[in-house]
Amino acid sequence: MPYAGHLRGIIGVVSNTAQQIEHAIAGSGRRLTGPRRTLAEALLTLGDHFAAEELLQAAPGVGRATVFRTLRMLQESGLVCQVVMDDGHTVYRLGSEEHHHHVICSECGAVADIASTRLEKALGAIAVETGYEVDAHRLELYGRCPDCRAARASAK
Repeated sequence: MPYAGHLRGIIGVVSNTAQQIEHAIAGSGRRLTGPRRTLAEALLTLGDHFAAEELLQAAPGVGRATVFRTLRMLQESGLVCQVVMDDGHTVYRLGSEEHHHHVICSECGAVADIASTRLEKALGAIAVETGYEVDAHRLELYGRCPDCRAARASAK
């Protein structure tokens, strides 16, 4: 899927390395096995966002269960985040460890991380208003990125 590079700057460039990913695996209390090392390297070749099936293909010889367990482990460490696209399918992307949400282009599929203290305050206010103790939340915004909007405007 294409990526509008200008969006990535919203919370900073993600610059994970295979070593950082390997460190997260080792830090989770799990052994850094050969298959997990292969996954760390494969993650860096997949681009901005990828499906689990693409990771499976990028790491031949690594078992399906290992791929999904490792993705879950990396999500828990904050190095990988899960994104639900506007058509409902799930992709993963290397992310920052900072809490964030996503804005997704409905045309080209670009995904950008967004962090907003105002948004977090609003979510906290909702918890107070409802009386819920919120354990987790997910927020994804869908629309058209500046590149797709510009392309649409120039086509008119």
